[in-house]
Amino acid sequence: MSKFRKQHMTISWHEIIESEENIPAINATLKEKATLVGRVGLMMLSVGTGAWRVRASMNKISRALNITCTADIGLLAIEYTCIENGETYTNALSINTTGVNTDRLNCLEEFADGFQERAEKYSVEQFHRILDKFQEMPANYKAWNLGLASAIACCAFTFLLGGGAVEMICAFFGAGVGNFVRKKLLEKHITLLANVTVGVASACCVYVLLLKLAEIVIGVSNVHQAGYICSMLFVIPGFPLITGGIDLAKLDLRSGLERVTYALLIIIMATLTGWITATIFHFHPSEFNEPELTHTLTLVLRLITSFCGVYGFSLMFNSPRKMALIAGIIGMIVNTLRLELIDFTSIPVSTAAFVGALCSGLLASALKKKVGYPRITLTVPSIVIMVPGMFMYKGIYYMALNDIQTGALWLTKALLIVVALPLGLIFARILTDTNFRKSS
Repeated sequence: MSKFRKQHMTISWHEIIESEENIPAINATLKEKATLVGRVGLMMLSVGTGAWRVRASMNKISRALNITCTADIGLLAIEYTCIENGETYTNALSINTTGVNTDRLNCLEEFADGFQERAEKYSVEQFHRILDKFQEMPANYKAWNLGLASAIACCAFTFLLGGGAVEMICAFFGAGVGNFVRKKLLEKHITLLANVTVGVASACCVYVLLLKLAEIVIGVSNVHQAGYICSMLFVIPGFPLITGGIDLAKLDLRSGLERVTYALLIIIMATLTGWITATIFHFHPSEFNEPELTHTLTLVLRLITSFCGVYGFSLMFNSPRKMALIAGIIGMIVNTLRLELIDFTSIPVSTAAFVGALCSGLLASALKKKVGYPRITLTVPSIVIMVPGMFMYKGIYYMALNDIQTGALWLTKALLIVVALPLGLIFARILTDTNFRKSS
């Protein structure tokens, strides 16, 4: 068997440095300054944030070093040029894959915000050592923690979509096993489509087996089949969908289109896997038999499950528990508001999603000064629960059965909501952030 070799070679950042360690970064050569700018941008890119935030961090470093930087940013690569006193330095950098890590994102933002006051004291070598520590930060949670987080999130998601106790229990175990398996595959660097396929198939199979077992042992009705869709919703790529939409709004077309394409790859692979699994076990995405509850009880349960769902998804993004708690509180408020608007007003579902996302952005902006976390680490987890994963699945399911009309209807509903969510965050940012509001 041939030895595995990395397709993306590791960059030896410290070997590029030529200046003495006692020389402040602001007095370093253009190549060394540009390398530092590029590394910060690349690390920001690796944690899943959008092009606007990546560029903003690179600009903070560049201004502190008295150089000019212009960058073209994609999903996995950055091409940038740094200029100083008529001299230019151009570089192209790339990463092998992308993911979401809100804890590291927070650390990198703090690094960029405090860089100016340290640029005249720290050398380029010292800054790279700090970045080494960020890069070597271990994940906050093990595979079983993430499995439990996804189990809680998808169980809560099931109730919010109309499922009852049977669907919630089966989705809990299905999503837990599915995300645990996927995390183990990611630790072994298994490629995207393979880990999505195996993770979703594991979740669906566990749901089916548990439901069949319940039918045999306690006589549970097979009307609970619809819940198996909820067991696979942990894989829906809400972060790249929403950050992609924000990038498109800021005319970062390359990054926006690449992020949306990446999200579509995951959605298509996940829904096709779910469809194949459903076909094998003769499951159908029927409507939920919603439990009959009073409005007051429904409201209370919506608040609780919205919090649990957002908290679980936030942990899956490697958020520290305090960050996840704040995101959960925001999500609890805005998602319940969205559902109440749908139930008691005549506004369309997509408009309710826009209002929910707008309120999420405004709340995160109000809290930012007090908690210090970047808005995106609070807003995106709080509205991921609004991403219409079930609509997407049903659209692909009916398309695969050649029922184009029904499939197109569900996909259209999903598309309108997916467009509304980033728009809500965008307008919240326009209202509260002068820098984001300006086109320059």
